[in-house]
Amino acid sequence: MAVELQSQRHTVEDPSVAIEYCYEQGWAADGLPVVPPTEERVAQFLEATGLAGEAIVGEIPARARRISAEKLAINAVMAGCLPTYAPVVLAAVEALCAPEHNVNGSAASTGGSAPLLIVSGPIVSELGMHGGVNLFGPGNRANATIGRALRLLLMNVGGATPGVMDKSTIGHPGKYSYCIAEADDVRPREWQPFHSRRGLHAEASAVTVFAGEAPRYANNHHSNDAEGILRTVAGVMAGSGALNGGAYVVVLCPEHLAVIVRDGWGPERVCEYLAGEAQMSVAQLKRTGRLPDDPAPGDEEERRQAVGGPEHVLLLAGGGSAGGFSAVIPPWAGGRGSRPVTREIRV
Repeated sequence: MAVELQSQRHTVEDPSVAIEYCYEQGWAADGLPVVPPTEERVAQFLEATGLAGEAIVGEIPARARRISAEKLAINAVMAGCLPTYAPVVLAAVEALCAPEHNVNGSAASTGGSAPLLIVSGPIVSELGMHGGVNLFGPGNRANATIGRALRLLLMNVGGATPGVMDKSTIGHPGKYSYCIAEADDVRPREWQPFHSRRGLHAEASAVTVFAGEAPRYANNHHSNDAEGILRTVAGVMAGSGALNGGAYVVVLCPEHLAVIVRDGWGPERVCEYLAGEAQMSVAQLKRTGRLPDDPAPGDEEERRQAVGGPEHVLLLAGGGSAGGFSAVIPPWAGGRGSRPVTREIRV
């Protein structure tokens, strides 16, 4: 289809200065160089969305901001996305702007969370996305640029400028890009895909957006049974301080999964165990300054749960084959202000 762009055109005399020009205009909002959003590149990406440029794909009502398909395309191009990534970016923006996710609250908070994207389904292998070794680290174009596209959209269109809207006290590196995939070669054959436990068909592709803190290691190289490993994971969940019944993302590494699967534990049982075991006494919370006042009689017996139930444990497989390092990602604001949102990726 013929694509007509509505955005203002900018001209540079020499292509070699285009990147610096983008810096001068403030478009490289995350501080890293961007791919100059030429008319041809933006038109190709917009065409891949299947939408007219003026179509609204997401809104942030608290900021009176609307994200058009054309602005999505511009920022995705600047992030380094290929046109084939368009369905993932589009679904991610729809999930990000869902009212229950509360993007304005999480983006403006002093808590410093970032939108974590979890991509699952056939689209992962089709785009060459990564779910294995160095899962949260660099090295994969699709993971890195899809996550970055959301960050640039939040900053350039949503107004999430540090010190202006974004009041994060310390932030975390996921605010550059925070995108992972569940790969079929990492997930146990006995387990259903991540998105099927979020209400979608196993054959679908999906992206889940979660307002998350930085990953925390659940390091266990000693236990040779499922319960021992999961007790470590539950301890990290409880120790995060976000004991308000919100959702948690739990990424189990292959080394841990091999033991868990060998012992006959499925994902439902794992989630039930973690929901019950991830708890801490009110006395300990007071002693560590996460609740006010000194411990009172009965505080040792009173417990606070990290999650409200097994359905709030977002469990997936990921990471390299060597090393007993799983990961826990606590929720922003203890899970009180935002809920994870899953959207099907339409291809």
